[in-house]
Amino acid sequence: MTKVKSAFTAKGIESITATDKRQEIPDPSLRGFYLIVQPLPGGAKSWAVRYRGKPKYTIGAVGAWALKDARKEAGRIMRAYDEGRDPRAEKRELLSDDNLIENVLAQFVKRHVKRKNRDSTAQAQQRYIDKELVPRWKGKHVATIRRRDIVTMLDDVVESGRPQAAVRLLALTRKFFNWAVGTGWLDASPCVGVPVPAPLVKRKRVLSDSELRLVWKGAEAIGWPFGPMVQLLMLTGQRREEVAAASWSEFDLTGTEPFWTIPAGRAKNGNEQQVALAPTAVSILTNLPKVLGQGDFILSTNGDTSISGYSRGKRRLDEAMMEIAGSEAEESGYDPKEVKLEPFTLHDLRRTLATRLGDLGVAPHTVEAILNHARVGVASHYNHARYEKEKREALLRWERHIKKIISARPDSNVVSFSKISLRDGGE
Repeated sequence: MTKVKSAFTAKGIESITATDKRQEIPDPSLRGFYLIVQPLPGGAKSWAVRYRGKPKYTIGAVGAWALKDARKEAGRIMRAYDEGRDPRAEKRELLSDDNLIENVLAQFVKRHVKRKNRDSTAQAQQRYIDKELVPRWKGKHVATIRRRDIVTMLDDVVESGRPQAAVRLLALTRKFFNWAVGTGWLDASPCVGVPVPAPLVKRKRVLSDSELRLVWKGAEAIGWPFGPMVQLLMLTGQRREEVAAASWSEFDLTGTEPFWTIPAGRAKNGNEQQVALAPTAVSILTNLPKVLGQGDFILSTNGDTSISGYSRGKRRLDEAMMEIAGSEAEESGYDPKEVKLEPFTLHDLRRTLATRLGDLGVAPHTVEAILNHARVGVASHYNHARYEKEKREALLRWERHIKKIISARPDSNVVSFSKISLRDGGE
């Protein structure tokens, strides 16, 4: 039987060899903490606790538990015994199917995500859970997720070319584990100390007139359902989820001043928003196909749910824009191989509308009202004006500008073929 005279060390544990007999080797520095070495031919090593006549408690394999972590866990187990609790029963409960990561995440969505967030935010967080967390960790118990698992996940997302998605994923993962601690699923969060995987970048991209023209033409080319959504984003300046999940019941297209009312439950700031609809927007809406089903969505392929698959739709839009730009360049005597397109996201269309309205002379408070931004400072308490007349005039002015640029010849002063990379489009 091997004996150790001083505190366990990682190097010392590695040097202990298996024999033809099972060995239980106590740690001289922590009474009750043991290294278990199984007999040959297996010779597996594990950590265990024997404390004050209580049944042996197996912590886990040496390969899965670093010495410092196993020693810390042994201390926790001994405290549980001192407090009259049964750590073995707690472990059985912890390892029940109720504590599988996919089941705890389902509870997190039900009890936190859907209760604490507006619908669009809840849907976005659900997508991250479904696409990143569940596929990666399904079948694991929530208490077995380690900091290293989280860092590895974030590194994989960054290396896939999505650093900002990794930043958002860390925020959601941290929120989940904090919730798990607060609701008793865990004693501590494995996210503690996890570094932010990339700097948070505030986008400043504003599309030029020639780019807006290509976006519109590309949307026409790809057609239903993603194309009309993109055109409505351009004309209204509203958020992607607000347009994609809009219902027919939100629209009044019959009067002389048609409008779209985004209910408070779907608006990011929780404030109902009335959006003036220019004639082109009304035309797009009235020509949308009606999909049979139980739902009321204006953009749906099955009648029951709003459209999704934004990344796939964005790639189709990028490809259509590139094809149109190449063809027009060739017709104008340019080498189509020299034409490139700067990457942009759908949210950049909203920023472009806001910036260009300012260029067209629209007052800042009207632009903010169109975007339905939350008011701050004194205005949030005293100014409750909705500026509906000003918003309608501004969006009609914007529609005229859009019509002007999409009807321009590709070789005119409005449109130029400057070198512009259609890389990953994203959201």
